[in-house]
Amino acid sequence: MYARALKPLALVTAGVVAVAFGLIFFWAPLDADQGFIQKIFYLHVPLAIVALLGFLGAGVMAALHLRTRDRRWDVRSYVAVHLSIILAVGVLVTGSIWAKASWGHWWVWSEPVLVSFLITFLLYAVYQPLRFSIDDPERQARYASVFAIAGAAFTVLNFVAVRMAQAYTHPRVFSETGGNMPARMFVTFLVALAAMALVFATLWTLELGSKRASERLRRARRRRERAADREELVALGRPGGEAVPGARSRAAGGTDGALQPAATPSTAPR
Repeated sequence: MYARALKPLALVTAGVVAVAFGLIFFWAPLDADQGFIQKIFYLHVPLAIVALLGFLGAGVMAALHLRTRDRRWDVRSYVAVHLSIILAVGVLVTGSIWAKASWGHWWVWSEPVLVSFLITFLLYAVYQPLRFSIDDPERQARYASVFAIAGAAFTVLNFVAVRMAQAYTHPRVFSETGGNMPARMFVTFLVALAAMALVFATLWTLELGSKRASERLRRARRRRERAADREELVALGRPGGEAVPGARSRAAGGTDGALQPAATPSTAPR
């Protein structure tokens, strides 16, 4: 399913990204106050919006996993969190560059928007260490789903709190007055936002397809190992796969030990 959807999705994504870059550099006007550096806005803000939506989507998929016990929803939630964390790093990097060029500081600790996004990023940075510190697959998926749901709830509450807080430095893109952007800037921003959303969807589909292929490969390897076990048992004179005393046992990771011959009764004279 993912392999069939990936190619057309990638082509659409490449086309929209190309259009977005063309609009950003050749159609959208320069900002009267900030000049050319303001164009980083078309990357920084879509990154932030898509990252936050990715965290919310991961929470929804985690809730579906807890409800249905279908491991596929857990994998989808994991990939969404994983990609959103990468986008969040991009938000922090581009935001620092823009802040240095516009305000003369890499970071402003008194600004609620900046600090709240950093807190959200640090919260989700704990997700993967927590997930992979649990060996049991069922407990790992269950605890990760609970974390993703709690993180999504925190993201919503954090966003609402920031919107209600007083803005000190950071501008509000979607303010109560509509953002105060010229029409050409706003259209360019919407196209850039669509391009970033498509990039996220393409990477999400690609990683899910990769994980599905890896799982199929592991299953094929296990089937081949079981077939090899049966052939070796038959070669030892035990047709039908009858258990042989001292035969190799399968370790927890799926690795076979050495095959030991069955013990033979003593032939010493009475």
